[in-house]
Amino acid sequence: MSDGKKIGLDKDLKQISRIEKAARLQGQALAPMGASALFLIVVFLFVSLINGGVQDHLFVVFAAVIGGYMALNIGANDVANNVGPAVGSRALTLVGALIVAAIFETMGALVAGGNVVGTISKGIIEADGISDPSIFLYAMFSALLAAALWLNLATAVSAPVSTTHSIVGGVLGAGIAAAGVNIVQWDTLGKIASSWVISPVMGGAIAAIFYLSIRKLVYQREDKIAAAKKVVPILIGIMIAAFTTFLLIKGLKRVWRVDFQVAMMVFVALLVATPMIVRPFIVRAASGLPNEVKSVRQLFRVPLIVGACLLSFAHGSNDVANAVGPLAAIVSISGSGEIASKVSVPLWVMSIGAFGISLGLLLYGPKLIKLVGQKITKLDQTRAFCVALSAAITVIIASLMGLPVSSTHTAVGGVFGVGLYREFSANRRVGFSRKGISEKKERKRILVRRNHLFTIAAAWIITVPASAALAAILFYVLRAAVGE
Repeated sequence: MSDGKKIGLDKDLKQISRIEKAARLQGQALAPMGASALFLIVVFLFVSLINGGVQDHLFVVFAAVIGGYMALNIGANDVANNVGPAVGSRALTLVGALIVAAIFETMGALVAGGNVVGTISKGIIEADGISDPSIFLYAMFSALLAAALWLNLATAVSAPVSTTHSIVGGVLGAGIAAAGVNIVQWDTLGKIASSWVISPVMGGAIAAIFYLSIRKLVYQREDKIAAAKKVVPILIGIMIAAFTTFLLIKGLKRVWRVDFQVAMMVFVALLVATPMIVRPFIVRAASGLPNEVKSVRQLFRVPLIVGACLLSFAHGSNDVANAVGPLAAIVSISGSGEIASKVSVPLWVMSIGAFGISLGLLLYGPKLIKLVGQKITKLDQTRAFCVALSAAITVIIASLMGLPVSSTHTAVGGVFGVGLYREFSANRRVGFSRKGISEKKERKRILVRRNHLFTIAAAWIITVPASAALAAILFYVLRAAVGE
């Protein structure tokens, strides 16, 4: 074979290889879409069979499909905050995190999701302001679809946003379109708006304080292992106390409502007892380890995994209402013809929310898990532990203050807080070491990617207005389509 023919054959083989690679990538991109479509088809067929005799049958069926679509988007966007730091710190592999989160999200939704949810998320509008049940149906349908579409868009641009704020915005916009601005509970809306700032700032500050404490009390000591044997049990005690209280306040509130004073008593008891219980295990694990920072980080691996599990459980129990609350309202009105502020949730409705969230996580979750855990700033197991701990503590403090906060904002705020503190500390050390050198020669270290900071902050600010505007548009379109 001549050299010219060999060159031509090589080019053909390379071209075929590129085509095959492109086909594989396209297939990988289409597979999640196909699985999502199959899930929604199953929801459509299942609800069609079990609700054949219900008034507004087709409306309920399509609402269930939208509820499933909303659940998929919650799994794709919001769950990343619970396991992202564990993945970024390599305490869990991506596959392990997906499995852990899917299991505990589903358990949280089905075991502790509750059989009663509010039809109006966060009390943002007054249900009494809409007297016509059919108008209320259109409003809930529009709110649900708007929130799902906004979450889908936010995931596409890699912005972890609050699903609670998304559905609140949807309900707000649809409610105003249906009955005017007088229907809005402006004091509640004001509290939600304040949480846009309070949640991330508080979460970031608490995470930074814990990380600073670990550096001062352990990393900067001459005998790091001896210091870790004393400090790590205390930190684990704080974690167990905080997460247990977090579960009592948020994760189990729909099946077992605990008085806040009781929750605080549990917090104090665990804060005292846990360090004494876990200290022997930490001492045994730390014995024989090299006197290095890397060795200390290993001691946080198991607590970090436990924290990711508990956060996922609490998220599943709490945020499943964002997927099924409006759907449950639609089912209730279709069955009774009346509007209620609280409605019972059929098991099939809760199941759509639970399995939809888990499927959305498995299909689309890796994108934002990698963003939260790896791309905003570099996390190790100690920093990730501080992020998870700050998320739970922030919710507890906010509950004491009577403020609604977003778990998304607190967790991502914690990631930014740790990263910005490290950046500040590194640049301060550089400034001291280069004292006397001209500013021109100094190079500022950037440890937090600013493009993610600005993109996520912008998405948080516009979530409620964007989903509200979209819901209002959908409400008018829906009414026009049905001829009302």
